[in-house]
Amino acid sequence: MQRRLFTRGLALTALLVATAGAGAPATAEAPDPAQLRLHAAIDAVLADPRLDGAQAGVVVVDTATGETLYDRNGDRRLVPASNTKLLTSAAALELLGTGHRFTTDVRSTGNRRAGVLSGDLYLRGGGDPTMLAADYDALAAQVAAAGVRMVTGKLVADDTRYDDTRLGPDWTWDDESYYYAAQVSALTVAPDTDYDAGTVIMHAAPGGAAGDRPTVTMTPANNWVKIDNRAETVTEGGTELSFEREHGGNTVVVTGRIALGDDPVDEWMTVWEPTGYAADVFRAALRRHGVRVLGPTVLGRATPAQAAPVAEHDSMPLGELMTPFLKLSNNGHAEVLTKEIGRIISGRGAWSTGLAAISEYVADAGMDTGTLRQRDGSGLSRRNLIPPAEFVSLLTAVRDEPWFDTWYAALPVAGNAERFVGGTLRSRMRGTAAANNVHAKTGSLTGVSGLSGYATDGAGHLLAFSIVLNSYLASSVKSLEDQIAIALASYRTGGPTTARVAVPVAPEAPRVPEGLECSWVKPIAC
Repeated sequence: MQRRLFTRGLALTALLVATAGAGAPATAEAPDPAQLRLHAAIDAVLADPRLDGAQAGVVVVDTATGETLYDRNGDRRLVPASNTKLLTSAAALELLGTGHRFTTDVRSTGNRRAGVLSGDLYLRGGGDPTMLAADYDALAAQVAAAGVRMVTGKLVADDTRYDDTRLGPDWTWDDESYYYAAQVSALTVAPDTDYDAGTVIMHAAPGGAAGDRPTVTMTPANNWVKIDNRAETVTEGGTELSFEREHGGNTVVVTGRIALGDDPVDEWMTVWEPTGYAADVFRAALRRHGVRVLGPTVLGRATPAQAAPVAEHDSMPLGELMTPFLKLSNNGHAEVLTKEIGRIISGRGAWSTGLAAISEYVADAGMDTGTLRQRDGSGLSRRNLIPPAEFVSLLTAVRDEPWFDTWYAALPVAGNAERFVGGTLRSRMRGTAAANNVHAKTGSLTGVSGLSGYATDGAGHLLAFSIVLNSYLASSVKSLEDQIAIALASYRTGGPTTARVAVPVAPEAPRVPEGLECSWVKPIAC
């Protein structure tokens, strides 16, 4: 029955496109024919059998006029997944500013004489989620250039800018080892220029002969994470490798098989206690630059106020960080920004203080915070509940902000193959009116999908829209979101709407781990 209704809806859309008067003016008695066609097109998409028994909320507003062009369950509280990042990113740009930087520095106590520091060396984290091993190496080079050759005391890793709650309270336990659920610390390391802070990349290559253990290495090289390699090189059967890190430890167990001649396998794994990881990488860098630290590494102690500066590294400005953050939907960036907002606004870097400040900002921007709940910065929590209409309120209000152009450019762009332009939308809506037009934030959890952002219609109006789909059983409903976005990009008031919503449905994506966004480089398809 639902499939017949879906087909009838498509037929109705085609009929409206063919018969409505292209130039007929809208009146109270005769609504704009183009808007009628848009309604029919979206209704037809939402009648798809994949949404049987599901919840769907869709709102579209013309930001130029404030007119609501479509509203289906716009006030319904739905789980938004990574659409939550719209609130976090907007609040960060407003409350921290586009020029905000994270500073990681090195300080010392005690006396320095003839290359010997008779005291402790402090590595103080400023929350920078973009710190690479190369940046720690540069800090170590500065320490050596300052004339320090030996530290008689301890290496102290100061992560006290933020609290010591590492994981979101609502995050599911089986997400813990995946890169999108990395622990949050003010002192951390990213293994790549996606800036997946708090993770390492495991590399497994076939051994020299059948029966040999694979060669397993890490980026960056470190002694904080250990490898327990139980896998085998084979000649038959194909490659099937598993990487597991148990709760509370940093031993990654590698099992399964890798075939001779197969390409190496890469896997991003989270680290238990990123502060120790950063300290380990920095200590190794000091050693390479000829600086010996005689004492042990101590974690989590604050840097004394009188400590003398030795070296410093500043991150890219926040306006630039928005690109990897939003294009690749980086959960770690969202959580760091939440705690940084709390630190700047209230003096305490915690989820509670950051979320309170975000809520106050979005309320000032026009969202009705009495109708929503935000539990983290990224959207990984399933206790986040945000109505689509409230997303559209935010999307409409921020157009007047001085940072809007930066934010708009940082959103994924439909159908653009450039990874840091198209982002999580780079393979979607190609060859349609939405390609290089729609700027929107994606969202994905099992049974949850969202797309909220902007489409420029055929008349040049910027439409703000939010599509949030919950409780479906299909592996993917992304093609339905795409059909709605294409219809919006094709919409033109007073003229024909040429969107074809009856496009072939793409094959359903394989199930992916909870909370994964398509980053287009990680070894998991979505």
